[in-house]
Amino acid sequence: MQSFIIRRLFTTILALLGATLIIFSLSRLLGDPRLLFLPPDGYGISKEEYAKLEAQLHLDKSVPVQYGYWLGDLLKGNLGRDLSDRAQIAPKLTKRFGPTLKLALAGFILATVVGVPLGVLSAMKRGSLVDYIARSLALMGQTVPVFWVAILSILIFSVWLGWLPSATMGEGFAIRNYILPTVTLAIYPVAGYVRIVRSAMLDVLDSEYIKLARAKGVGGWTVTWKHAFKNAAIAPLTFAGLLLGGFITGSVAVETVFAWPGLARYAVEAVQTNNFTVIAVITLIFTGIYVIANFAVDILYAYVDPRIRYS
Repeated sequence: MQSFIIRRLFTTILALLGATLIIFSLSRLLGDPRLLFLPPDGYGISKEEYAKLEAQLHLDKSVPVQYGYWLGDLLKGNLGRDLSDRAQIAPKLTKRFGPTLKLALAGFILATVVGVPLGVLSAMKRGSLVDYIARSLALMGQTVPVFWVAILSILIFSVWLGWLPSATMGEGFAIRNYILPTVTLAIYPVAGYVRIVRSAMLDVLDSEYIKLARAKGVGGWTVTWKHAFKNAAIAPLTFAGLLLGGFITGSVAVETVFAWPGLARYAVEAVQTNNFTVIAVITLIFTGIYVIANFAVDILYAYVDPRIRYS
């Protein structure tokens, strides 16, 4: 187990380094990096400032040395400047990461609490009305566009009924402000949970040891959660790891429609204004989140299923 963790940690670091290398290469393939700092009209930088940028970006050195300086700045937290206002990116990211993390955790908890039991219930009641309803809801949840659900929920619950606020995060943690974006964000993952958990549970419920446990008179609750679900948890665990990373990185539609001041909305604004430095940094953050989530899921496999052995 220890050797596996070391190997996976090594490959995780290599993946992160590969991501930094790709992003750095793109910044150089686009042309002279100093051109990114020009104002939209193309004027406003003197020859002295242009030469100063060459020294700051280490463009007078070879490309591998430039990459070394760039990577060193990243490790030290010097993420560069926002091209829109020339301000440091790091404080802005720190400010925006909190709202994204809060929304992602709320959506993840809601999707897990609703989706997993519904998938188990659908498998236990296979062929019943409950099963058909759960499968229909899962199908609808995976086919309805998220942005359409967000707009419709604002129209109904904010505009027509006036029950819930929209386009605001509020101060502190006001639950009313989280209801609409959290539910909208959780609809698609709930559908995914239902389909994955139901499929995994059906495979396990047809196993001989489950039939034997029932024949011995083991209670239904124990058979379902202790024996069946525990052995069917690998697929939902994999989905959960990618889901949490996807919530943090993929809530673009939700943050945009609900004007949520998070990372995903910041990335959309950067794309709209061709703000390459912000796009590069957020891409690195999103890549790191997915790689780390994948690493954590691999480690958890052995704890969820003791039959798994790493050699």
